[in-house]
Amino acid sequence: MSTIKDVAALAGVSFTTVSHVLNDTRPVSADARRRVLAAVEEIGYLPSAVARSLRKSETKIVGVLVPTVNNPFVAERVCGVEDCCRLAGSSVFLCNSDNAPKRQQQSMRTLLEKRIDGLLLSSAGDAASLARIFKLATVPSVTVDRLVPGARADRVSVNNADGAYKAVKHLLDLGHRRIACISGPAEFEVTAERVDGWRRAQLDRGITPDEGLLIESDFSSAGGYEAARRLLRAQAGITALFASNDMMALGALRAAAESGLKVPQQLSIVGFDDIELSGFVYPALTTVGCSIKELGREAARVLVDRIENPAAPLKDVLLTPRLVVRESTSAPQRLG
Repeated sequence: MSTIKDVAALAGVSFTTVSHVLNDTRPVSADARRRVLAAVEEIGYLPSAVARSLRKSETKIVGVLVPTVNNPFVAERVCGVEDCCRLAGSSVFLCNSDNAPKRQQQSMRTLLEKRIDGLLLSSAGDAASLARIFKLATVPSVTVDRLVPGARADRVSVNNADGAYKAVKHLLDLGHRRIACISGPAEFEVTAERVDGWRRAQLDRGITPDEGLLIESDFSSAGGYEAARRLLRAQAGITALFASNDMMALGALRAAAESGLKVPQQLSIVGFDDIELSGFVYPALTTVGCSIKELGREAARVLVDRIENPAAPLKDVLLTPRLVVRESTSAPQRLG
């Protein structure tokens, strides 16, 4: 493997000159720079990131820990994170906890052992164990959407209650009155906030929410499918359904089709997140959400700021979702 001294010998300069060219730390003559870069290309020299990190006490690596890579929402958000980190000169080390708290703890420890410069975390649960790890770590951190109680970290999230309120208000404005809700796992704050929006929109119209129309699921399409099947079998007269994320809403679309219900004529369905896929299914899904890539970029920007200003006050950035009306909602109808 070639070394910086090999580059210096081939270019006819000192190895400190090579270092200044590669790290842009001091002005170097145009001729010397040209010879150094030509030598680097000729022998295929790659600087040691490990050595650089030891010298500068930074790795230029940001750790990103997500609960699952199967959800397009997560994938789109990570793309936004990478966009911002690339501009900041950092690489992304991605870990998938696969919704397993124990695996999440292992991944957290792995990332911290890699001496990452910062951490972006979307929790897969077991907040108590996560909080204990946070107490041991001093790495700048940002949590995305899901809160980690007790963690000293910035947070970037979507206004979940407001988004759910807008989704259910849209259905109420269309004339629906029996509006079911498929929630996420009860342990997550995001779940409680979206259910609160479902309840509050109805209460503001003088409607007492029917708790029998609320069912818990797991944020997956398969979970949304099973939850919608159970609701449609057990509860008569449902004309609309709010799913707490788009993946569950897509599962509900399938369940409605198998139940012989036409969407939106007999059953209106609204999701949450506005993943790219939601605009390409049939019928195209009405949903609420923010730009997911922008959510990722904003989270990365907050983390970069935290790395550069570790003593700054903690931030809690709340993004406002918008309603995106597509083909899966309409006024309630009865087909003859």
